[in-house]
Order: sequence, then C-alpha cells, then structure tokens
Amino acid sequence: MSYEIWRTRHTNYCNKLYIQEAFFLSQSFYNESNDVTSSNQQQSLNHGGHEVMDMHEAIGEIIACLNQSMLLRPQVKDPELLSILDNQYNFTLGMYNTIVESFKTGHDPSVPTGRYEMQTGNNFQYGITPSQPKKPMQNVSEINDEIISGFLLGAHKGSAKCLTAAATETTNPVVRRVVADSIPNCIEMAYELSIYQNKHGYYQVPQYSQQDMRAMLDSFATTTNPLH
Repeated sequence: MSYEIWRTRHTNYCNKLYIQEAFFLSQSFYNESNDVTSSNQQQSLNHGGHEVMDMHEAIGEIIACLNQSMLLRPQVKDPELLSILDNQYNFTLGMYNTIVESFKTGHDPSVPTGRYEMQTGNNFQYGITPSQPKKPMQNVSEINDEIISGFLLGAHKGSAKCLTAAATETTNPVVRRVVADSIPNCIEMAYELSIYQNKHGYYQVPQYSQQDMRAMLDSFATTTNPLH
C-alpha cells in the first residue's frame, strides 16, 4: 500500500471518528438540556388543586388592591394619606411580582420577599367621642380621605385573609414560604392605615372600664408543664 493511499484512509478514519464524537457530544448536551427543561417544567407544575384555586383567589385580591389604589389616588386630599398610598402601592406591586414568579416557576423568586416599614408611629388614641353616624355615599362627590383610607384598609385585610388561607393549602415549599412571608406585610400595611384613621378620628377604639379590662387581662395564666 502506498503512502498516499494509507494517508487518505487514515484521514477518512479520523474524520469519521471526529464526526461520531461530535454527534455523541451534541446528543449528550441535548439530553442534558431536555433533562433540565423537564425538571423545571415538573417543578413549575408542583402544585395541588386546592393550592392553585386559593392562589388564584389570593393573587386576584392583590390585583384588586392595586387597582383600587390606582383608582382612588387622584381623589386623595391629605398629603400624609397620599404618601402612605404611594409607599404601600409600590411595596405591594413588588410583593405581587415575587408571589407570581414563585407560583409560575416553583423556584425561588429573583427578588425575595421584602419587609414593609411603616412611615408613621404606632400610638393609638383610645375612647369614643361624639361624631356623625356613618352612612353610604349618595353621590361620588362625597368621597373623601376617610372613605378612601377605609377602602385601602379593607383591601389589605382581604389580602391578608386570602394569603393566610392559601398558605395553609399550599404544597409547593417555595410558594408556601413566599406566601407565608408576605402575610405580615399585609397586616403591617393595614395597621398603618388603621393608625392613620384613628389619628384623624375616622376609627375610634372603645375600651372596657378599668375593672372589666383588668378582669379580662387576668383571665389567663401561663404554665410550665411541657410534655415529656
């Protein structure tokens, strides 16, 4: 066999090996990519039936809260209430995106759950002072800061209730943690609005007499008898 023939055959053989190796490598990469995609898809579908329904209701409640804030904002007169509304809207929007991302993917969200910080103090004024009876509006022109703050307060209370129900039905561990961590934020925003309402006399807090209050506070006692 001449050298030229041997070299041609050897070159063809090496090319064949190269093609086979490239094929196997591409096939391996394709299979690995498919495995990753399949794993991600499986993780994103890792939800129970009750979880999905309760999450739909909870996310819809948050959307309603955001939409309500957007509609009411032009009617706000008090700069303090406007500041509260803006701060709460921006935080709630971020919370919404975090919840939706974790619900859709089943993985940790790109932006973790934050912590809402109130801009006001936490002092409540107790007692009842005479005021006009409340009644439904007869005209849209009657809307005021008292009514708007009441709407916002009710929206955050509703979100807290829906998220609590969803957290107790959630099977996906990531979604359960994200939802559970979001509940205190809804409570904090509702608390901030209740303080605002109380400060301006929109929400009065009655109390029992000192004797009755002391009796109610002393109706329970701690114990130190754990199970063994």
